[in-house]
Amino acid sequence: MPAVLAVLTAGLLVFHRVVPNSVGRVGSLLETFLPWLGLVIVVLFGLALLRRSAAALIALLLPAAAWTHLFGGLLLPAGESGPHGLIVVQHNVSDENTDPAGTARALAGAGPDLIALQELVAPALAVYERTLAPDYPYHAVRGTVGLWSKHPLTGARLLDIKPRGVTEPWSRGLRAVVRTPHGEVAAYVAHLPSVRVGAGGLASARRDESAGLLGEAVAAEPLRTVILLGDLNGTADDRGLAPLTSRMDVARRGFAFSFPAALPVARIDQVMARSATVDHIRALPATGSDHLPVTARITLR
Repeated sequence: MPAVLAVLTAGLLVFHRVVPNSVGRVGSLLETFLPWLGLVIVVLFGLALLRRSAAALIALLLPAAAWTHLFGGLLLPAGESGPHGLIVVQHNVSDENTDPAGTARALAGAGPDLIALQELVAPALAVYERTLAPDYPYHAVRGTVGLWSKHPLTGARLLDIKPRGVTEPWSRGLRAVVRTPHGEVAAYVAHLPSVRVGAGGLASARRDESAGLLGEAVAAEPLRTVILLGDLNGTADDRGLAPLTSRMDVARRGFAFSFPAALPVARIDQVMARSATVDHIRALPATGSDHLPVTARITLR
């Protein structure tokens, strides 16, 4: 039995795109937790040892190799940064955060060039603006998302990524140009719709639609270099984010699980880039949010 399960696990890792999404978004649900299949391999290894099954141990080489191919690189230490780089922080600060000032200080303490925030609501927004102003003199807010920068910002505008059927006020996208010492960069900040897991599977239709609209905006972006910072409510492996991951690079190093903050099991807070490299991403200590902040180092090409 461990040998059969090992082969099945390897199949899920290698052919996860084949798992259908037509009913309950089962494929996306699997891809959300795909790295955790590594724990299945560990359990099967223990069973194989208990049973002294050589066949099972040999079979386990298949899922072990598949997992290493998919995720092994994320475990490697961060390499040397390039000469032209930016440090960024992405954080859904939560509209129920009771310590916005402490959260702002913690994020600024990481020393980033850019800070992207979601779920900005009054009166906390004024606290973030006041607390971050000394180190981040440039900022733009549209709806409930915002970008703070050490470098000048121009052309800030609302990014329409609202799914059909949403009738209430809903502004969760922002595009601005960052004038870095190494050239202009288009910075996108986004907060895609939430997903829910229930008896019918993964409810992600609105998230997927919003991701498609965001992907179209990135594709139409005239500037060569683009950085996307956002709570995308999906992992980089989730095919629902394919309109973005097919056009942009994701982190080469680091898992940086960010949600839920109490016991993070997935990174749904993402840093992606076009014509730039996301070298390393890591989670920062908890704030007053239900998400962990993540910080990444980006090398501009």
